[in-house]
Amino acid sequence: MKRFMICSILSLLTYTSCTAKNKKHSELITHKEKTHEIHTTKTDPNTRHIQVALLLDTSNSMDGLIDQAKAQLWEIVNELSYAKCEHNRIKLQIALYEYGNDGLPSREGFVRQVLPFSEDLDEISKELFALTTNGGNEYCGKVINTSINQLDWKKNNDHLKLIFIAGNEPFTQGPVNYTDAATDALEKDITINTIFCGNYRQGIDTMWKHGADITHGEYSAIDHNQQTVHIVTPYDDIILQLNNQLNDTYIYYGNRGAQKRELQREQDSNARGYSAANAVSRTISKSSTFYNNKSWDLIDASEDESFEVEEVAKEELPAALREKSKAELKQYIAEKSKKRKNIQQKIRDLNEKRVGYIKNHSKKEDTNLEAALLNAIKKQGQKKAFTWEK
Repeated sequence: MKRFMICSILSLLTYTSCTAKNKKHSELITHKEKTHEIHTTKTDPNTRHIQVALLLDTSNSMDGLIDQAKAQLWEIVNELSYAKCEHNRIKLQIALYEYGNDGLPSREGFVRQVLPFSEDLDEISKELFALTTNGGNEYCGKVINTSINQLDWKKNNDHLKLIFIAGNEPFTQGPVNYTDAATDALEKDITINTIFCGNYRQGIDTMWKHGADITHGEYSAIDHNQQTVHIVTPYDDIILQLNNQLNDTYIYYGNRGAQKRELQREQDSNARGYSAANAVSRTISKSSTFYNNKSWDLIDASEDESFEVEEVAKEELPAALREKSKAELKQYIAEKSKKRKNIQQKIRDLNEKRVGYIKNHSKKEDTNLEAALLNAIKKQGQKKAFTWEK
């Protein structure tokens, strides 16, 4: 019996010691995870974000809306690229949701996050062009609530945080009351802008305006079936030629580099599928600071002070560059970088003339998705010291 008691005491002491060690190890891991989380989520105090969550109705009647979004994406990006906010750097993040589509899970309220906040314009274009319509139930309160809870919204109120929801069914439908969702947005300094696809008065009667009013956002009514008119200018052909030269300056790297390089070409093709003028708009976007591909392009990556080209494995480079020495590779990147900057400047110079030409040849003020988005963004941006200068 005495021997049994001694063994039990020893076992208990051993267990207690191990538990203490495991607890200490667990606390150490947790501390490291928290430290890593703080480090990775730290925001540059000299950066201001424009965060735009697009919530698009993809039910049967919304083919025109989706078509406008595809056709007008690059002009919207171009206009936003002119944003200034005192001495701060501006970053654009776009998230995309679809709702009201029978192909979406009913348990999720017929809502799907297509893309979380992203600065990757090619990915945004890819997902936008992949959207299709199907009949369904349009739950506005539900999709607003989902986007508020799922997205990584900036905590600081100096950033411009906007939701744009577009559709044509009553704003009151679904399991989540839109007033509750909007009140939550207001508390988080997120502004809701509503875009009713149809008659202005009908949108008011079905509470689309009230949904925007709660957060002091903008209500707009658009003709979602209006075809996007691209004005052809004398500068378009030259800009498209420069786009081909621009593409030749990209040097992919990493596991997904070649794939992302191909995605760039696919989105060029999607833009050309609408019109040459739309492809021109995309080329303008590719000359802006918003179009940054540091995750797969060595030139953009090299602009980041923390990036070391020496750390890129040879097998992650294009075959033609694998035998270059580190010094030769750096020289090659520097030459391509200089070439790209020259091409982008030429594109921006031509775009100034293009914008002037379009302004002089525009017949009327559009009532489309682009106009609704830009009007609201600029108006709300002014409240946070954002200005737009070309």
